[in-house]
Amino acid sequence: MLADAQSAGRGRQGRRWSSPPGNLYMSVLLRPAPPDARWSVLPLAAGLAVGEALAAEGLDVRLKWPNDVMAEGRKVGGILAEATSGADGLESVVLGIGVNVAVRPPDLPPEVAEAVTCVAEALARAVDRVVIAAAVLARLTVWYHALAREGPRVVQAAWRARAVPWWGRAVEAQSGGRRLRGIARDLDEGGALILELEDGTRTVLHSGEVREVRPAGD
Repeated sequence: MLADAQSAGRGRQGRRWSSPPGNLYMSVLLRPAPPDARWSVLPLAAGLAVGEALAAEGLDVRLKWPNDVMAEGRKVGGILAEATSGADGLESVVLGIGVNVAVRPPDLPPEVAEAVTCVAEALARAVDRVVIAAAVLARLTVWYHALAREGPRVVQAAWRARAVPWWGRAVEAQSGGRRLRGIARDLDEGGALILELEDGTRTVLHSGEVREVRPAGD
């Protein structure tokens, strides 16, 4: 499903997603078959699909855990995954995909606006959002079937290769009321972030628990 604009766009943890006309707002319904465990990395697969679609247009795209798509160091898109379960386990997943194609959201605070871009601005040319949507769906199909056939590791390997280069570096994670500082070590099999804390112990952060992750000191 595509929308021209959204009057009540929503991001992770209920945050507002500004949705002016001209950008890409897409929801994809998936009904994956068991086993459930491998489908926890679907948000990573969706990020890969968006990243590859934008890279094909000439953008330098990186993926920031858990759900941000970055172009030339600034946020250009994001992923929201919502699942429904029944008595037999996972029933469906809706992937919400938002990409700033034509414009940057106009109503952001100045400190946030500086960290956001759009495809047209980054490339200095217009891009058809329908072309982007078609490319995202094509790449998502590839990764969906790869995940079903080969499991999470194939998706994670490709995601790491396109991730922002934070592995082995100090980061800060806002999780609930806590701010955790440590070294970003890896992803676990379910796509959660493995963080080595300052005391040497390791903790696993799940995307639903974390508001944001950034380099320590930023």
